[in-house]
Amino acid sequence: MNVIVSSVLYNYTGGPTVTASGATLRDLLADLDRQFPGVRFRIIDEQDRLRPHMRLFVDEEATFDLGTPLRAQSTVHILAALSGG
Repeated sequence: MNVIVSSVLYNYTGGPTVTASGATLRDLLADLDRQFPGVRFRIIDEQDRLRPHMRLFVDEEATFDLGTPLRAQSTVHILAALSGG
């Protein structure tokens, strides 16, 4: 499935769109980390939770649940939230 990543992750992925597989978001992130070592740690913390500044979207719906099921034709967006004042 297609995975669209935030520009803050381009150093790992080499660009905005990559392909990965998995039955759930957790599986997909594990596959991404196999392909692009270290990328998962930028998205998920040591307690296996989504980092506060990261957002995941599956088929344009936001989710914080790493157990979210995926379909072969799903599109996943991994975005970095903006903050500041």
